[in-house]
Amino acid sequence: MSEFVLGDSQKADLDATDLRLLSLLVSDARASQRKIARELSISAPTVGERIARLEREGVIRGYRADVDWGALGFPMQVYASIIAASNQASVLRALHEISEVEQVLVVTGSMDLLARLRVRDSTHLRKVLLEAIWEIPGVTRVETLVSLAETKPKDFLQGMIGVLQRDHED
Repeated sequence: MSEFVLGDSQKADLDATDLRLLSLLVSDARASQRKIARELSISAPTVGERIARLEREGVIRGYRADVDWGALGFPMQVYASIIAASNQASVLRALHEISEVEQVLVVTGSMDLLARLRVRDSTHLRKVLLEAIWEIPGVTRVETLVSLAETKPKDFLQGMIGVLQRDHED
């Protein structure tokens, strides 16, 4: 199941410069290596080498645009808790193939999987459930939870880098 990300990655060995570099990239992923080099008081080639190493080690997994799905006509965020009677891996793969499914998590507790979906409205949700999710062999139960509101995203990445920096100082 190499196409799925597991939560058992090896902890990367990062120094204070790596953590500051990550902090700068989190603040502005489009910042030039030259600008980052000035902030860190190191050369631009050194920044490039460090970024390449962080990418190779899987610390930096990519650079993405933060999209407002509501502005694109998909304002409804739905969570689907799913119980799979058999072969959870094939159910996981089938869910992953549905365009409206943003992410699928394997979880513990009373359900097996938790999927996050983006849909236009309740009619669109019903179509995804009836024509896609409920048609997956092995799916025995689906419970949907519609998000009514959400908080403004916090700067989670910067906060966690701060935790790493405090750990590094100790």
